[in-house]
Amino acid sequence: MTPAHPIRRNCVLAAVLLAGTFAASAQDPAPEGASGWTEKVPVASRHFMVAAANPLAVDAGYAILRQGGSAVDAAIAVQLVLGLVEPQSSGLGGGAFMLVHDARRNKLIAYDGRETAPAAARPDRFLDAEGRPVGFFDAVVGGKSVGVPGVVALLAETHRRHGKLPWAKLFATAIDLADNGFPVSHRLHALLSSQRFLDQPRAREAFFDFLGNPYPTGRSVKSPAYAATLRRLAAGGANAFYQGEIARDIVATVNTASKNPGDMTLADLAGYRIKVREPVCAGYRTYRVCGMPLPSSGGLTVLQMLGILEPYDLAAMGPTTLWSAHFISEAGRLAFADRSVYMADPDFYTPPTGLIDPGYLAERSRLIRTDRSMGQAEPGVPPDRSTSRKVAYGRDTALDLPSTTHLSIVDADGNAVAMTSTIEYAFGSRLMTEGGFLLNNQLTDFSFMPTRDGKPVANRVEAGKRPRSSMAPTIVYDRSGRVFMVTGSPGASSIINYVAKTLVGVLDFGLDPQAAVALPNIGSRNGPTELERETSAALLEPKLRALGHETRVIDQTSGLNAIVRTKGGWVGGSDPRREGTVRGD
Repeated sequence: MTPAHPIRRNCVLAAVLLAGTFAASAQDPAPEGASGWTEKVPVASRHFMVAAANPLAVDAGYAILRQGGSAVDAAIAVQLVLGLVEPQSSGLGGGAFMLVHDARRNKLIAYDGRETAPAAARPDRFLDAEGRPVGFFDAVVGGKSVGVPGVVALLAETHRRHGKLPWAKLFATAIDLADNGFPVSHRLHALLSSQRFLDQPRAREAFFDFLGNPYPTGRSVKSPAYAATLRRLAAGGANAFYQGEIARDIVATVNTASKNPGDMTLADLAGYRIKVREPVCAGYRTYRVCGMPLPSSGGLTVLQMLGILEPYDLAAMGPTTLWSAHFISEAGRLAFADRSVYMADPDFYTPPTGLIDPGYLAERSRLIRTDRSMGQAEPGVPPDRSTSRKVAYGRDTALDLPSTTHLSIVDADGNAVAMTSTIEYAFGSRLMTEGGFLLNNQLTDFSFMPTRDGKPVANRVEAGKRPRSSMAPTIVYDRSGRVFMVTGSPGASSIINYVAKTLVGVLDFGLDPQAAVALPNIGSRNGPTELERETSAALLEPKLRALGHETRVIDQTSGLNAIVRTKGGWVGGSDPRREGTVRGD
């Protein structure tokens, strides 16, 4: 398929809308084109649904749901397959955040499976001998960037609390694909073709032929090492990962890396624990929107954007217009300004209590002008009722580059999962274990500079600390308290704008989830207003510049997956920019 022309994309969106909100259709996506754009239509179901980043993973989750499994059971099966078929984005060597709506208890729970810094980590970890930050890609490759992985502990604990089917049963599809082969997707091939740093022999053997060429699209690839790891985990649970042979393999891979060897220990792995946290929630229009709390900045920053936008009639502005682009971008500036100062691991830093206080956000909202962009926003001074001693913190300029994956699931019992999972940048630290999985480079999500302007940075490196994230798995409730929407996206710090766009698309513009995720990506991270290339958003550039916006027209490869409740059940959408799909019954 050739790259979509902006007018063509608008026609596709118009056709979806004219067909009626929440139209139902089966989906058999065409192969991804050079631009990554695949036209998709909304998928309807009555009882359950799974939306994720790769069709093989979606099929695995769908099979579990058909067998009576819970949303968490399906999420485990999906993640295990994604670690094989989409290894550049997530896997056993990474971390994740999961929101679980427990229908039996009518309760939303936030599970933090974020990686942690080894006990030997110090604030100057990414500074050179002169005290200057090293280059980002110089820091990424090798063992020093690897945090203690959290995904396996997260999957095991959520299964213990919310699973229905036997743990080992959830591994069957991933083991079968690893043993018998899976076809290399267009996206995986394209990313391997552009990969400059994947030079560890073990990793190259997994993805490249003997001539050094990446495996072509459609090539069947087996991974006996990954299959063996999955069999150990299926039999031994999380203990088999954090202790014993797999743990020794992880430590050896990190600490003997040819570049930037690390300092992880077996004690670091054995001591890893997930955190069960309270979700962050706030009202928006007639809905209640809930997301992950710190150390993910995603939930708070999305809620700040929505709170700042609530006084304005976005529905009247319409999608992808000058005024909706202006207001959404300005809201992003204000929210990202606060994010740069106030958001970090809450076990090491006490943030202000009033970051999503309605009065505070109304005050921030009034800073938006209709005659000119504010340019770069300054952090606000949110109300604070905590009694802890306060310290002035410096701005965090940590890079947060895209990879990651997101899955949205609802089951037949009314449970829901929004899970965003990652190994950070594409292919993580570029280190593959003998067990056939890549290790993250999550520690580069910390601020390289521990202080700025004489003030400590809240997101500086510290032993045992979890780096700040932008992942924003989100669950929305309707006025009756029922799950209404389940969504999230990959995309580094742009995740926040992608998710906010999709929420506005459904809650303000009344779009079905497929049309909402397909909307052009527009927003600001308190820098230039970013407009998605080859979409109608790019046509807004002259008018936005006339309002004083500095603009950038760039590729914005979101990977949104969204499910929305309808009168007859559920309807789902998967981002046309990637190869994800939706299935349900």
